[in-house]
Amino acid sequence: MPRVRRSRKPPPDGWELIEPTLDELDQKMRETETESHDGMRKVESLWPIFKLHHQKSRYIYDLFFRRKAISRELYDYCLKENIADKNLIAKWKKQGYENLCCLRCIQARDTNFGTNCICRVPKSKLEAGKVVECVHCGCRGCSG
Repeated sequence: MPRVRRSRKPPPDGWELIEPTLDELDQKMRETETESHDGMRKVESLWPIFKLHHQKSRYIYDLFFRRKAISRELYDYCLKENIADKNLIAKWKKQGYENLCCLRCIQARDTNFGTNCICRVPKSKLEAGKVVECVHCGCRGCSG
């Protein structure tokens, strides 16, 4: 398989620790993109891609901010090379957005009534037993 082309600058120290996991997530992404979408709605076919994108960004975020396992240099390299989504990570740092699934769920312009997505409504405010699923990414509740 051809390697993903990165910048000419070699990766910083510690790259060899996270590379296998990132390669595995890239492989899953390729498999997801080539899967058949028969019988799915148009938006449903994108949900696994959103999930893997979230997973990769959360992996980098957790390594740097929670476990302190990677250096600032390696973290900045991952953001610069678009390995992780810097805008999503910026939202995760803010109070109330720690579990945000995707940026589309907080954009009011993408909804009919100019509000947030249904997955941003706390489960305590919803009807009991009602299953909520986001139209954008398939999230079942990321507000906590």
